[in-house]
Amino acid sequence: MSSIIVSELEYGPPGADQLFFDVSFKVSPGEHAAIVGANGVGKSTILRILTQEIDADGGEFAIGGTMLNMTQDVGMSRPNDTLREMLIEVAPSNLRKAGRALVAAEKALAAGEDDGMGYATALSDWGDLGGYDLETKWQASAQRSVKTPVDDFSTRLVSELSGGERKRLVLDLMLTSGADVLLLDEPDNYLDIPTRTWLEEQIKACKSTILMVSHDRKLLERCATKIVVIEGSGCWVHGGSYVTFPEAREKRQSLLGDDLKRWNDEERRLFHHMKIMKQRAAQNFKNATKANGAETRWEKFVAAGPPPPPVADQQIYVRLRGADAARRVAKLERISIDNLFMPFSEEIHHGERVGLIGPNGTGKTHLLKVLSGENQPTEGQITFGPRTSVGVFTQVNNRPDFLGRECLDIVCDRISEEEKAMKTLARYGLRNNARQKFETLSGGQKARLEILRLEIEGHNVLLLDEPTDNLDIESSEALERALDGFEGTVVAVSHDRTFLAQFDRYIMITDDGEVYALPDFDVAMAGLSEPDKLAGLRLAKPLTRD
Repeated sequence: MSSIIVSELEYGPPGADQLFFDVSFKVSPGEHAAIVGANGVGKSTILRILTQEIDADGGEFAIGGTMLNMTQDVGMSRPNDTLREMLIEVAPSNLRKAGRALVAAEKALAAGEDDGMGYATALSDWGDLGGYDLETKWQASAQRSVKTPVDDFSTRLVSELSGGERKRLVLDLMLTSGADVLLLDEPDNYLDIPTRTWLEEQIKACKSTILMVSHDRKLLERCATKIVVIEGSGCWVHGGSYVTFPEAREKRQSLLGDDLKRWNDEERRLFHHMKIMKQRAAQNFKNATKANGAETRWEKFVAAGPPPPPVADQQIYVRLRGADAARRVAKLERISIDNLFMPFSEEIHHGERVGLIGPNGTGKTHLLKVLSGENQPTEGQITFGPRTSVGVFTQVNNRPDFLGRECLDIVCDRISEEEKAMKTLARYGLRNNARQKFETLSGGQKARLEILRLEIEGHNVLLLDEPTDNLDIESSEALERALDGFEGTVVAVSHDRTFLAQFDRYIMITDDGEVYALPDFDVAMAGLSEPDKLAGLRLAKPLTRD
């Protein structure tokens, strides 16, 4: 049967404390479950264990039927691969092995290292296992997903497709594969809003059992039928939609806070875990660190005494104060960039929240870079009002000035007192990362550190490029609360519909280079799904000029 059963799973990185333990849950045939939790609690690690990429320290799991897996960086980490090499990595395991062998044999033949026999064998194995049938499916998915025709998967490079096209191609292939079980790690990343809407419809129509990791709250609300929550080094399950999850968690936290039995149960669980780790350490000295960590965790818990608190929420407090500025922050006059969109004029006023929306590849990030002064427009000019101070959040957290530096050192550039700097890091959930170098942080931790820098630099205009892309849900909500009280102007590129819903108005760029001013969220979402009807929406004012 196409189910996923996980029992008492535990894992700790080599030489470190346990990341999680006693993780148990079941995904029944046909269910679409989502794993949620703070950045760094082990959501992707669980998927890696289920695919046997890494081994768990303990526990068991069983997956019924055929399984396909998509990692969050699919198509992104190796842009010089061919499309065939990318798609081989998301093929069933037997075809994946045969496909890799075929690619290696082709390269050996081209380099004169094979007389042709190895290639002939690899080609035969590929065909016998169903490789040619799979290639037919590739072609069908490419026709639905890629704007330009794909004539040869063995020569077309991954880099020739946009990030959204790569992701959509893989998702289309997997969701129409008929596989019994699909593991999807952040399937919404790199997708624009129309494609996210497409993804939701595909997931809802898919009969496969799905276990996914996602921070997109709209996708979770519309697609997840079960929520697996990783927190407190363990997990619990909400057997319903994400719509009802916040209320269920609040109720659970309340019950935990009042329940003395919870303390006794937790103490016994930690003690039992410590004993097991001690036994393993006696058999293998490599387990000594984890055993000592388990003992320390139990001792600290007992020393704290009853009653225990509920599972601690992330304490993320973002304070974006801003400052006064001229009423007109920026005046854009006949702006155009590399023929990405037609020249348009517009004004941005103090205190506005303006969302830049539209399909991938239409020039939104380019426009943001022109507003920041990083690039110059091909045509037109931008005039900023007096007392304007611009802060920029980059989509890929590309901060070469932070490389090789510890988080505390980066914050101390602006906050000279170390104690105050540590308190600031703590508000962003980064206290334990104070001595960690920037490049070793997770994507979500890098994003939080960049937002922290924006706070302490005191800008009154914020330009944000996909600020919630790598943030967990609680961090996204903290950022939204901060922006709500920010005394300044915000211009943001985003595909996060929950985040965008709090903005005042929107500038949309279409695939045809048209630019529109859209007055509210509902009109903006309607325009994204049917841009050809914008001219008929009287609330939508086209900004393009002949």
